[in-house]
Amino acid sequence: MNYYKSSSTDSSKLICLLCSHYCELKENQVGVCGVNKNNGKEIECLVYGHVSAFNIDPIEKKPLYHFLPGSKSLSLGTVGCNFHCNYCQNYGISQEKNIDKSNYISPKEIVEIALQRGCESISYTYNEPTIFYPFAKDISLEAKKRGLKSVFVSNGYESSEVIDDMKGLIDAANIDLKSFNANYYKTKLGGDLEKVLKNLIHFKKNGIWLEITTLLVPTRNDSDEEIRNIAKFIKENLGVNVPWHISAFHPDFKELTLPKTSLQSLKSAYEIAKEENLNYVYIGNIGFENNTFCDNCGNKLISREYFNVKSYRVENGNCNNCRKPLEGIFKE
Repeated sequence: MNYYKSSSTDSSKLICLLCSHYCELKENQVGVCGVNKNNGKEIECLVYGHVSAFNIDPIEKKPLYHFLPGSKSLSLGTVGCNFHCNYCQNYGISQEKNIDKSNYISPKEIVEIALQRGCESISYTYNEPTIFYPFAKDISLEAKKRGLKSVFVSNGYESSEVIDDMKGLIDAANIDLKSFNANYYKTKLGGDLEKVLKNLIHFKKNGIWLEITTLLVPTRNDSDEEIRNIAKFIKENLGVNVPWHISAFHPDFKELTLPKTSLQSLKSAYEIAKEENLNYVYIGNIGFENNTFCDNCGNKLISREYFNVKSYRVENGNCNNCRKPLEGIFKE
């Protein structure tokens, strides 16, 4: 795909098609993300090949609990972001606009490293990956040739064009649904809630395995009403089998005066989600043991502690007791 189109109102401007901001840029202007630029001919992704964070992680750290459990994922990010969350835990790279171009790594080199380290997937994470989608796409194409899967860990603010382009290429996504308050999204995060909700439905429609994370921030998004509204949205628009990770906040970046999320608050949110009949609800960032149970017979299918899988009773994607399929992507 082309990552831009000409402006209908000003022929000298290009519209960036990477995210839902659809920045309209004049020559030499950079978008909200700080890393995509109108160079006079096209929108150039300035961070292409320039990785700022690079690690081997358990897939459970993304978090993805129903996608190749127990496997390793090569995780990478660049600098820049299309949001400006006050509590960002990766603000050192996400809010950075200076690009270190002293090192370049090609998509093929990244795939080779992933294979050498025994990874089964490559995850685009740490900062917002839709802003470096041209790079992520080329890595994913190479990965697909070598039997590796690809994962997006994202704020869900992709453009509809990018989500369509991902179809058949990106295998799974964990999307942050940061709040259910439109004003909070607009004023504190820099996004549009309705666009995120539409994109979640779009991801699901395109057959990309989807899991959702909500960081529970005290006094910001942790009211019972808001939690219930998120649970209802998931149930009514995505289905009760989409996993929801409710994660603990700790003070960071510009939100240093708020307390950590209490276990009681997390458990309360969990109970609300279960009241709304969501089948797979998990508590994260607090060392809580998260297990997956068969929603048919109650058999404990996957036992986890922190990011480690302690026991695994899924056989060819099915419960080993009643044979009901478990929703997700599992090893054969």
